[in-house]
Amino acid sequence: MGNTLGLAPMGALPRRSPRREEPLPNPGSFDELHRLCKDVFPAQMEGVKLVVNKVLSSHFQVAHTVHMSALGLPGYHLHAAYAGDWQLSPTEMFPTVVGDMDSSGSLNAQVLLLLAERLRAKAVFQTQQAKFLTWQFDGEYRGDDYTATLTLGNPDLIGESAVHWVATLNVGSGGAHASYYHKANEQVQVGVEFEANTRLQDTTFSFGYHLTLPQANMVFRGLVDSNWCVGAVLEKKMPPLPVTLALGAFLNHWRNRFHCGFSITVG
Repeated sequence: MGNTLGLAPMGALPRRSPRREEPLPNPGSFDELHRLCKDVFPAQMEGVKLVVNKVLSSHFQVAHTVHMSALGLPGYHLHAAYAGDWQLSPTEMFPTVVGDMDSSGSLNAQVLLLLAERLRAKAVFQTQQAKFLTWQFDGEYRGDDYTATLTLGNPDLIGESAVHWVATLNVGSGGAHASYYHKANEQVQVGVEFEANTRLQDTTFSFGYHLTLPQANMVFRGLVDSNWCVGAVLEKKMPPLPVTLALGAFLNHWRNRFHCGFSITVG
């Protein structure tokens, strides 16, 4: 007798249940993306630290921290936190105000506001004694499976000037062109440019900077782009003569091309 192999009819085979595709959840706040990973790593400890927490009410709590170390003078921090009545999750309550002040009077503070069901705002302030060091304002929109954040850093609201920055965007049938210019101070300026040409199927990203050295009567400009091109130009004025000397060099690593030049400008 031989072996017999029997095949069951197709209708008798068990069918797999269709895979249910669940929608992706919201990733949460941008600041929280790396927190779970960072909480795994141990925090560096040095010296002796004493922390005393005190819950004053369901909305307000304080903490006292004393740190003694051989690397510096003993330090004291007062931490206070206030949480409002609007609770979206066990860890999210609005409005929220958090502040930390040390023995020298320097302050770090954050204010969290819920403007709408999907729109949130955050303000961060940092002072060194009586001088403001950092201002930062964040606007956050939470979609079904994404989070969009817009950040404005260090606006000079007291001096009524907003960092001297300019951002432009042009979009057309032939492509897009975006640029951002930022003047950090009287000596340093930076610029970022993005160009996309749909007809040529070409995209370029460039970063440039402008450095002024007034004591040396020199100006230095540099750039680097996504085409592996690096360039720099050095200008030198020769007072009291109305003469400007310039030396420039550009290197394209992708095409293995090098260009350099020298110019003299009178007037």
